[in-house]
Amino acid sequence: MPLGGLGEFGMNCMAVRWGDEIIVIDGGLMFPEAELLGVDIVVPDITYLVENREKVRAIVLTHGHEDHIGGLPWILSEINVPVYGTEFTLAYVEDKLEEHGLLDEADLREIRAGERFTIGPFTLNPIQVTHSLVDCVSLAIHTPLGVIIHTGDFKVDPTPTDNRLFDLHAFAEYGKEGVLALFQDSTNIERPGYTPSERAVRRKFDEVFAWTERRLFISCFSSSIHRIKLAMELAYEYNRKVALVGRSMADSAEIASDLGYIDVPDGLLIHPGEIKNFPPQKVCVLISGTQGEPMSALSRAAVDNHKHAKIENGDTVVLSSRIIPGNEKAIYRMIDHLFRRDAHVIYEDGSHPPVHVSGHASQEELKLIINLVKPRYFIPIHGEFRQLRRHAELAASMKGSVGQVISLESGDILEFDEAGARKTGRVPVGRVCIDSGSRTDVVEDLVIRDRRHLSEDGIVLPIIAINKLTGRVETAPEIVMRGFAAGEDGFLPEARQVVLQTLEGSSDEEKADYGVIKEKIRQDLKRFIVKRSARRPLIMPVILEI
Repeated sequence: MPLGGLGEFGMNCMAVRWGDEIIVIDGGLMFPEAELLGVDIVVPDITYLVENREKVRAIVLTHGHEDHIGGLPWILSEINVPVYGTEFTLAYVEDKLEEHGLLDEADLREIRAGERFTIGPFTLNPIQVTHSLVDCVSLAIHTPLGVIIHTGDFKVDPTPTDNRLFDLHAFAEYGKEGVLALFQDSTNIERPGYTPSERAVRRKFDEVFAWTERRLFISCFSSSIHRIKLAMELAYEYNRKVALVGRSMADSAEIASDLGYIDVPDGLLIHPGEIKNFPPQKVCVLISGTQGEPMSALSRAAVDNHKHAKIENGDTVVLSSRIIPGNEKAIYRMIDHLFRRDAHVIYEDGSHPPVHVSGHASQEELKLIINLVKPRYFIPIHGEFRQLRRHAELAASMKGSVGQVISLESGDILEFDEAGARKTGRVPVGRVCIDSGSRTDVVEDLVIRDRRHLSEDGIVLPIIAINKLTGRVETAPEIVMRGFAAGEDGFLPEARQVVLQTLEGSSDEEKADYGVIKEKIRQDLKRFIVKRSARRPLIMPVILEI
């Protein structure tokens, strides 16, 4: 049962069940679309898991990206089960759970590529794969009916920078033994050919280091450990000090260096406060905020509002990441601000050598894995509907390698038995919107509806001063409007008149009951505004006792 990630980007979460035992693969979040006003993150609806909580044995993680682990605090606060992941993935999970005060109760268990482990009726074999993050695995799950393989996120990188090779051999071995079903990542199905190796970025970085005369700012996803490592190596080579700006960047670099993925030479790192003490040509700043997030370090630096990172005329800024669909406006607005600072800005524009390479497999790599695995059933996962559909078409065209292609969406139940596989009904799925603060404040549809209402039609506050002793209205009503354009001149006096008429037509008893009088004012004013402007602002009468 996919509970998220099929038909959308992010929120990857899938339940696998045999009899009365369930394991969950990944528990991700997604970032909200613009329509979800003021919502910070969106996580999958786990009603199915909560209803079957005594059957859920564990959550197994493929890697540490937010769209695979970001929903864990929410899931574990509902059902506390063991979490399995590789060393690096669990380091990210620990940070996340500590932030939400859940670390003490959590049961985290480390797994290693190639070392099998058993949970109930399932034996899992993590297979080493390459991706834009380190320590990522696909999962081969041995069930009583056969092996299913869940690829997680991957690309086939023949020359990974950490020399941990993609284990093609394991996929081929499974292909020989027979695989019941292959669930494969669809993110890059629209890209023909192969995804370039992570090492392809080195040439571009080398060029940039060579010709940059002043400060160099490099922004990449804080989880791109390969990229951070490369920047540090080249900074050392070109005799520049490195400052890490932005909490996520500093945290990631610390975890990677603790676990031995990055070797930081002594004296290379400086505190962000020391940037100004070094000549501009001796500084390289690794800064978070590639997606133009409003409060990120790079966004603040772009409008000259960061206390340490000052971008000046002649500095170079490298955005080493892809533009996530939906973030284009914010990113280009930030790039405009960087150009206003007279900086050289280098971002993904199709130039060669590339400043960023994807972490996901393109068409030829997807075909390669399908050819090696030769699954009886093939199911595309991770992607929007068009990508799942195109991936299904690609697999269906590979006649000799794929038995049957089955298209699923989040919530579909795919059932296997001796006779084969079929879709049998649905489980409840959906999105749970979470507002920051406690990070577990679920935002109801009603709240989002109010926010949309406010953004479209604004708010009108009629303010009435009533004498507490006599019940008389002391002054003419004031009307405050925000986000609502009244239009013609006579609107406000007429609106005041409407409120006065309501008050005059009300008995002393009604005026003494503020609940009643507020509702009467609201109704009458609403009728007047709808008639005059055909708009429906939020009307909130305020009564001041004097």
